[in-house]
Amino acid sequence: MMSRNYKFHNPEGLYFISFAVVGWLDVFTRNDYKEILLESLRFCQKNKGMEIHAWCIMSSHVHLVFRSINGQKPELLIGDLKRFTSKAIIKTIKESKKEFLLDFF
Repeated sequence: MMSRNYKFHNPEGLYFISFAVVGWLDVFTRNDYKEILLESLRFCQKNKGMEIHAWCIMSSHVHLVFRSINGQKPELLIGDLKRFTSKAIIKTIKESKKEFLLDFF
């Protein structure tokens, strides 16, 4: 669903990133998909050492200001966040019988 390679030169640094849904599809107009992303962010805060300073969910993309506070590489942290979130959203789309949305992925 979301892809991009990030380069983080300072593992303890504060970073601003943006990531978009493939094809800029307006997935985050539905509350259930936004909630999946928010659950993923909460999980990363509690369990993976993500410190979130700011975030903004747009209809087709996300802005995030964060840093890793447990020594994990920021690119791995973001990779885990995006991988889990995209799989959960795709599963929810399939379960809701709106599979036509998956033609964009």
